[in-house]
Amino acid sequence: MRVVFAMIFLLLAKVVNVYVPFLYKAAVDALSLSSAVVLPVAIIISYGIARVAQQTFGELRDMIFAKVSQHSQRTIALSTFSHLHNLSLAFHLDRQTGGLSRVIERGTRAIQTVLSFMLFNIIPTLLEIVLVTAILYNKFGIKYAAITFGTVGLYVFFTFIITNWRTKFRKSMNDRDSEANTKAIDSLLNYETVKYFVNEQHEYKRYDTSLEQYQVEALKSQSSLSLLNIGQGFIIGLGLVSIMWMASEGVVNKVLTVGDFVLVNTMLIQLFIPLGFLGFVYREVNQGLIDMEKMFELLHVNAEIKDLTNAKKLHPKQWSVEFKNVNFQYNSDRQILKDVSFKIPAGKTLAIVGPSGSGKSTLARLLFRFYDVTSGSIIIGDDDIRQVTQTSLRHSIGIVPQDTVLFNDSIGYNIHYGRPTASDQDVRSAAKLAQIDSFIESLPKKYDTSVGERGLKLSGGEKQRVAIARTILKNPQILLFDEATSALDSHTEKEIQASLYEVSKNRTTLIIAHRLSTVVDADEILVLKAGVIVERGTHAFLLAAGGEYAAMWKKQQQAREYETKLTEVLEEK
Repeated sequence: MRVVFAMIFLLLAKVVNVYVPFLYKAAVDALSLSSAVVLPVAIIISYGIARVAQQTFGELRDMIFAKVSQHSQRTIALSTFSHLHNLSLAFHLDRQTGGLSRVIERGTRAIQTVLSFMLFNIIPTLLEIVLVTAILYNKFGIKYAAITFGTVGLYVFFTFIITNWRTKFRKSMNDRDSEANTKAIDSLLNYETVKYFVNEQHEYKRYDTSLEQYQVEALKSQSSLSLLNIGQGFIIGLGLVSIMWMASEGVVNKVLTVGDFVLVNTMLIQLFIPLGFLGFVYREVNQGLIDMEKMFELLHVNAEIKDLTNAKKLHPKQWSVEFKNVNFQYNSDRQILKDVSFKIPAGKTLAIVGPSGSGKSTLARLLFRFYDVTSGSIIIGDDDIRQVTQTSLRHSIGIVPQDTVLFNDSIGYNIHYGRPTASDQDVRSAAKLAQIDSFIESLPKKYDTSVGERGLKLSGGEKQRVAIARTILKNPQILLFDEATSALDSHTEKEIQASLYEVSKNRTTLIIAHRLSTVVDADEILVLKAGVIVERGTHAFLLAAGGEYAAMWKKQQQAREYETKLTEVLEEK
């Protein structure tokens, strides 16, 4: 309905716009033909009212249509944002965030541009061309109409040809712009790494290379724009001179009045002014469609991990977790997991240890169903996780990851993220269990303290404790600790281990660890090497077996003893 009313006001504005020159003609004729030179008051007032009415109708059109364009922009932006969150982890690992954000930004902005220009510039201009040509034909004859229509036709043809030729420069500009933005964001996100390696100049050069390439394409775009504008001006000027020459001859020959001469001139100027924007409008619409296409390409990317049409919510009687003959590979030439099988009974704790690259963290990604297994199955209770909804699955699992990334917000917000509906008291209780409440209370702003980009204002240990508190607040049935205490000192690690032990009581728990001292109390320990389980058993059993686990334990104990002695020596000095 808003579009309909907007188009009605648009039509009224155009009718008034075409009628205004007739009032102008009447005023001129009244002044030039009257012997007494009587002031045409009524005509002048009518002329003023028509001008005000024209602007009023235009503003009413924009006011009514604003909600349509803004709502469209919001709806599609939200759809794109939602779709990106539904895409697989593989998609996001391959994508560059800076370039992706620019695609969304330009695409959503283009929606309003295309809608506004199509409805309020291109359609009205075409309508005005038809009206003016018909009036000129009816009042002045076919020659006037033919020259006007021919000028407009030549102008439009020239504009489309040159603008299409220029499109490649604008596309290239966009590519260079996205590239520069990606480099800038990536560099700023990795600020500390840049400083560690004193690579500021290297980053400046990388960024400047993209800016320089953008500059080259921008200069090409501007030069071709100037060529377009000169050509358009020449065509309009040629048509205007031809019409005015004919009209002036009519006045000299007493066929037309001075008012007719003014009428023709005014109508053509009113026609050519919006027509003069046609190149810009067409270019912007064309560019808007390109930007929208880039965004819609994202919407057309299929989510690799999808819920089945008949997927049910995960709600088993027993929260056991079983990996049954699981094989997995990211790429066809590199298999990560090979026939991995184990079961964690409900309420029990299983630990997985092994060297880096053995596939430990991949198990966590598969359990969360960021990827689907290549073969085999993962079962919770009696349900294959591929048969249940992803939302219910992930609601049931809490994770403390090895690399904790926090939102650029307050500490309270980051803990609250575990369960947004939780009360402030629940947040404080979770912080207490994670042994971070005393640290937070010591801060001037307490829970309102900002953690900075990716949590860089906090130490590694503090970030990890916030992550632990967040998971505690989530209150999941299954817990997953992926190197959960790797960034903590020995004293803090013991404190948090005690908290984690309390939290994981009666919960099914999977611990992925490199530091073996954190898994000695697990009900069962698996040793994973090159994607294969090579040993399994309790801590005591594996030590007695004298295999891979025992060797790892020995190395870590020696390293701990060396660290302790070194600390004692430094304290003495």
